[in-house]
Amino acid sequence: MTSTTSERLREAVSDTLGYGEPRRVVYNLVLVLIVFVLAVLANVCYCAAYLADVFVQVSGFREAWQKWRFILFVIGLAFAAVITPWFVLGFFTSPRVG
Repeated sequence: MTSTTSERLREAVSDTLGYGEPRRVVYNLVLVLIVFVLAVLANVCYCAAYLADVFVQVSGFREAWQKWRFILFVIGLAFAAVITPWFVLGFFTSPRVG
């Protein structure tokens, strides 16, 4: 490489880093905000299992329920794993028109 090519490459790399690195903070903050919103929604849904758990706890099936309630957790986890990709796709894609 000639001195001119080397200098141009160094200038281009410096310019790229000088432009991109300060904007990395904004980029990461936006991603954190999106993930935080999705995490809050997921935890709201998780709390819905408490309603079912309390309902069965106050019934006559409490002892049996305490042995088998992990099934509610597994079903809820599987349900969340299945619907999360669809929710994310719907959340981040715009509807088609026409």
